[in-house]
Amino acid sequence: MRPVLFHVGSVGVPTHAFFVALGLLTAGAVFLAEARRRGRLDEAMGWIVAGALLGGAIGARLSTLWGYVDTAAHPTLTGAVADGGKSILGGLSGAYVGALVAKRILGYRRSTGDVFVPAVALGMAVGRVGCFLTEQIGTPTSMPWGVHVSPEAAARIPHCPWCASGVAMHPSMLYEIAFHLVAFAVVLRLRGRLSVEGDVFKLYLLGYAVFRFWVEFVRGGDQVVAGLTRPQLFLIPSTIVLAAYFGRRLVGPPPVVSPPTAAVER
Repeated sequence: MRPVLFHVGSVGVPTHAFFVALGLLTAGAVFLAEARRRGRLDEAMGWIVAGALLGGAIGARLSTLWGYVDTAAHPTLTGAVADGGKSILGGLSGAYVGALVAKRILGYRRSTGDVFVPAVALGMAVGRVGCFLTEQIGTPTSMPWGVHVSPEAAARIPHCPWCASGVAMHPSMLYEIAFHLVAFAVVLRLRGRLSVEGDVFKLYLLGYAVFRFWVEFVRGGDQVVAGLTRPQLFLIPSTIVLAAYFGRRLVGPPPVVSPPTAAVER
């Protein structure tokens, strides 16, 4: 049974869904403010946002498909949709691809990542509150900030073998919320300071990939290969690609930066 945050009449509002929706609304408001500030709020950007949302929805589902097929006794398409779950990493990757596809269709050449990144960081921080309240807390810890849950809460949190035992656990989702809040502040500090459009977004992705790889060790997810979880296996190639991009930038010639007004082709 999904944890309910509050009721509207006789209808219960699921905790996780509420914070996901609140995260999306927060991200939408931040995106509109940032796009307006940059003078990028136009029809083309609307189609790019639509592509990102569609790609994110598809990616969030597809990225959990291999886990569903691996664990389901009799996997079906209906079961994959109903029980396959969703992944933040898959959604973020899908949104990136969806935006690229939309830009390719429109013939839009200018980078848009830096317009999206403040919204992504703050929206993720808000959405992860729902994950903290409803999902596995983390692995046992002796640190003073370890989290205990009540027996009632433990009964509502699936796949959390340590919840019912009363031991202190790493608040892995709180670590992630803190990361995104710090990233949001850093993004606001860096915007307009880097010479290449899109680099702030790429730095955020690289930082999140490295952080998420580390935090997986204290989340308590299923280890599938060499003691690594599925998200960690997904993150390894992503981190290598992003690190190589910035590595080439450090040792290569300075990039040629076109004026923003000349960088858009429709």
